[in-house]
Amino acid sequence: MSKILKWLLITAGTFAGVIILAVLIVHRFVDVNNYKPQIEQQVTKATGRSFVLGGEIDLSIFPWVGVSLSDLTLGSPEGFDQRNFITVKEFEVRVKVLPLLSKNVQVKKFVVDSPEIFLVKDKTGATNWDMGGTQASTPPKQWGDTNASAGEQTIGEFPIKALLVDEFTIHKGLVHYSDLGLKVKKEVSDITLTLGNLSLKDRVSVAFSAVADGQPIALEGFVGPVGPKPGTGKIPLDLTLKALNEITMKLTGEVIDPVTTPEFNLDIALASFSPKKILTALGVAQPMATADPRAMESLSLNLTLKGTQKKVAISNGTLVLDDSTMTFTARAEDFSKPDIGFDMAIDSIDIDRYLPPNQEPVKPSEKTQLPSQPTQPTEKASSKTDYAPLRTLAIDGTLKIASLVAKRTKLQDIEVKVTGRNGRFSLDPLSLDLYGGTLVSKADLNVTTDTPRINFAVDAEKIASGPLLADLLQKKIVQGQLDSSVRLAFAGDTPAGIKKSLNGGGNLTFTDGAIIGIDIPGMVRNVKASFGVGERPATPPSTDFAELKVPFTITDGLVNTTNTTLYSPLLRIMAKGTADLVAESIDMRVEPKFVSTLKGQGDTEERSGLMVPILVTGTFDQPKFRPDLTSMAKEIIPDREALESMIKDGKIDKDAVKKKGEEIKELFKGFTR
Repeated sequence: MSKILKWLLITAGTFAGVIILAVLIVHRFVDVNNYKPQIEQQVTKATGRSFVLGGEIDLSIFPWVGVSLSDLTLGSPEGFDQRNFITVKEFEVRVKVLPLLSKNVQVKKFVVDSPEIFLVKDKTGATNWDMGGTQASTPPKQWGDTNASAGEQTIGEFPIKALLVDEFTIHKGLVHYSDLGLKVKKEVSDITLTLGNLSLKDRVSVAFSAVADGQPIALEGFVGPVGPKPGTGKIPLDLTLKALNEITMKLTGEVIDPVTTPEFNLDIALASFSPKKILTALGVAQPMATADPRAMESLSLNLTLKGTQKKVAISNGTLVLDDSTMTFTARAEDFSKPDIGFDMAIDSIDIDRYLPPNQEPVKPSEKTQLPSQPTQPTEKASSKTDYAPLRTLAIDGTLKIASLVAKRTKLQDIEVKVTGRNGRFSLDPLSLDLYGGTLVSKADLNVTTDTPRINFAVDAEKIASGPLLADLLQKKIVQGQLDSSVRLAFAGDTPAGIKKSLNGGGNLTFTDGAIIGIDIPGMVRNVKASFGVGERPATPPSTDFAELKVPFTITDGLVNTTNTTLYSPLLRIMAKGTADLVAESIDMRVEPKFVSTLKGQGDTEERSGLMVPILVTGTFDQPKFRPDLTSMAKEIIPDREALESMIKDGKIDKDAVKKKGEEIKELFKGFTR
């Protein structure tokens, strides 16, 4: 056995000596630079691109095998105006010889100086970095190869047993990017990458820095150790990214089997920064104008991210935007659909702060004057929405908001549960508290066809309608406690389509309130002033009520009410008519009756039983009110039968005529005061 070992050692030593002697002889008597044309030709043949070695080749042999090259140029494919793809000012690598015999790679130096890369996408979408078109013969399966039948990576024998690099540096790098179709140009300069203590068994220090479009980017920290088979097992990460002099993000955790079955388990901490300052640094001319100039000044994020190639999960998520805090968890899997779940909670948020500042309305005199011609509201043509992605989406999520302000409307204790799959989605429940009351709603969305269909139900109790409408619409329309039950259904995804297809109905009940802007008692009391004939009262008009009930139905966008009633101690009102949501027009008839007297309502005369019908026409923006004198006249002015009843025994009944005359005089009394 000892003799065999002895001869093996002698043989190995002799073989190594011969190799070293041959290398020394080659280096001594052969000028490598004489082979530059052949090297350039072989690289050009292999890549399909021009390759030039502009400088001299400096070759060292022992104890370090070293190669030093300068002025390297690899060209772009034919058809690109940008001739160069990669240029390198200097490249140097030195590797120790003897350890290579035992698959132990010891690198003294690996330095790339001033590399410059030109990335170009032309107007057709072709890129100069596409290396397609060159095919090599199928190599034998080895470390990192793909298992074609299983679609997974397999790990064979790693080609080296140990790695140690004393110096690994890329500095003064420059990357140019041009998209000729979009006319976009970007540049990343001053690229520097240094890897310290680069080995398989120790963690590697990483220091990267660059300037992207004039803004600094830096990545520092540690990776590894990567282990004896890089790409397998757990690889720890501890990195910090800094960008734009504003962003600092900490990334810690590990990646697992990145070559075979990749997994990751990472903690991400994004320190507080100003989104407005980021946009300014990126050169946005008008960065995010908001109604509140102090909005979007602070944003931070913390979360744990775990995942594989098939699923991703977020836990311990906390996002802080200005004065609002959101905690959340989320998951996504089956990415081809995808299947999404989430659970989010927000303490408070004022959405109005983040909307664009209100613009002053254009005065009529400032509007562009167009030639007089009939105008019809038209809907802008738009491409048809593709709902196919929603038909494969699966979702199950919950959102809770303790306090929300939107369009000046104040909402509390919002809870939304959304579920859906196969093109059918449900919001159940959608509940919230607002203005002293509660609202519970349910909505179903069906996008299994190209025209979406929605069913909507809402029930409200004890809502203070006055403050709600004042905040929401900036108008005082009605006051009083609101209770309602509404069921609606519609199809379409445009305002016009929704209005035309709207169907359903419901009931609105207001108690102990008033209709603002309409003084029905005043219309009867002073017809001349109320309908624009005389002077109007100085105080804003209103109609007080103890109860207002509005039952309604909607058929294809036409709202109809036949029994709207208003009750007050002295006043009773019946209303019926329609409101056309498509044409935005009104056609209503209001019949007020006084129970006994108007005393206490600003009138000193009794008008028991008097009825003054009111017609409401016009548009939603400009409703018109006028007395229904025709109907009143028909009720009071005698017809043929009434005249015949006034004649008795061929003589006119003077008392009957006098009574009828008093009624007619009372009818027009409001116009003669």
